[in-house]
Amino acid sequence: MKSHIQKHLTSYKEKYKNRGRLLISCPDKPGIVAAVSTFLHEHGANIVESSQHSTNHEGGMFFIRFEFECEDLLAKEAKLEESFKKIADTFLMNWQFTYAHNLKKTAIFVSKEPHCLLELLWAWESGDLMTDIAVVVSNHEDAREVVESFGIPFKHIPATKDIRQEAEAKQLQVLKDYNIDVIILARYMQILTPTFVAENPYRIINIHHSFLPAFIGARPYERAYQRGVKLIGATSHYVTDDLDEGPIIEQDIERVNHRDDADDLKKKGRLIERTVLARAVKWHLEDRILVHENRTIVFN
Repeated sequence: MKSHIQKHLTSYKEKYKNRGRLLISCPDKPGIVAAVSTFLHEHGANIVESSQHSTNHEGGMFFIRFEFECEDLLAKEAKLEESFKKIADTFLMNWQFTYAHNLKKTAIFVSKEPHCLLELLWAWESGDLMTDIAVVVSNHEDAREVVESFGIPFKHIPATKDIRQEAEAKQLQVLKDYNIDVIILARYMQILTPTFVAENPYRIINIHHSFLPAFIGARPYERAYQRGVKLIGATSHYVTDDLDEGPIIEQDIERVNHRDDADDLKKKGRLIERTVLARAVKWHLEDRILVHENRTIVFN
């Protein structure tokens, strides 16, 4: 890893060593916010950000994200989580504490097109993505030079539909070796098996070069051109067993017209893909996303 990137990460961990996050989803009922706020106060935590959403205040689901500062947090983490179980049981909560100093370890999967990979590396280098990019995995050698220039290990694992299980066994071992928390598919052009997805639930983020659900599958820009669309877009979503049907995290669009051919659409589309994926990854790293059924609540 380049020394200035390491400096960014070290500085961030020191600055936010006492910063915690609490994500909650549960049936909506009165008293949730009061109970959790009181709990954090009693444990010496000061709430610095709070966002909430209810699908329906009568019988719906309630979602909330707290971000807080707590002196000497590292020493209090275990006690904080153990003490919270009583409140969680009372309100039937699904909940998770995370800590800003504990940076998520990321693996990026890429094939031949480098634009999304480069966007992530540039954002990481500039300090906009707070994560430990531990490894890049590819079924081609094309990205090796640029990846290794950042001091990141590059693993070339050939993958086709004929050797998919063998390739995924090697990939899963790499993820285990590097203790990976999140996987980013930066235009990785291979379908993942249910086994791979099941081992990484809501930890795989994909970028789809289309404004889903339009033009699912291969060659979307060519099909969009043939259809004469006036808008193109990109979609970032969590990967599930249903191809391109996982919970959507972020989308964006751009206008096009009759003067744009398929190559023009691709050029404009790549820019949207880069920015949409980077935003989705950033929100995941900052624990701003809660999944409910096949939808996401994004507190950005």
